[in-house]
Amino acid sequence: MEITHQGSVKRAPWNKGKLVGQKAPLKQREIRAIRIRLQLAECTRELALFNLAVDSKLRSCDLVRLRVKDVTHGDQVANRAIVMQQKTRRPVQFEITAQTRESVAAWIRCANRRSEDHVFSSRLRASPHLSTRQYARIVRSWVREIGLNPAGDGTHTLRRTKASLIDRRTKNLRAVQLLLGHSKLESTVRYLRIEVDDALEMAEQTEV
Repeated sequence: MEITHQGSVKRAPWNKGKLVGQKAPLKQREIRAIRIRLQLAECTRELALFNLAVDSKLRSCDLVRLRVKDVTHGDQVANRAIVMQQKTRRPVQFEITAQTRESVAAWIRCANRRSEDHVFSSRLRASPHLSTRQYARIVRSWVREIGLNPAGDGTHTLRRTKASLIDRRTKNLRAVQLLLGHSKLESTVRYLRIEVDDALEMAEQTEV
């Protein structure tokens, strides 16, 4: 009888075959590619989810918990929204662009969502809203369909996307810090992959 010693059993590393570390933001052409595919496929819920994920820059745990009342004023989708972050317990404000307002409004009408309902309901009866795991699977399907590697892109890809675009256009690191809801500038620096000295120099130049 063959005896296998516990210490001799080799286990594959958890990150074997995976790309670890920060997820790169989507490029503008990749944003357009995903959006066009969802529009052509008439995926009302997923189009609203994608647009709101990019606009809000929220962590997945905050995005999936959004309620209709968080993004609407009366029967209209609001231009701006304020959400209390689950991780930091700090409020963060974000703009909802016209195309996002249109797609979210279409989904709310289609799904007959009420004010207290979660914007993105789960298809599982046991869950009151879309889970972060379900959301992650949806994001992987989006990036796979446009030819990207799902191992290198995830939910934080969408959180980082608009923040990176704003940083490139304005070089205003303080503004990006507020939009992401970070309590420390260093967190924003790491998040955007900026060298600390360059980041601090830019921040000093934007102070008033």
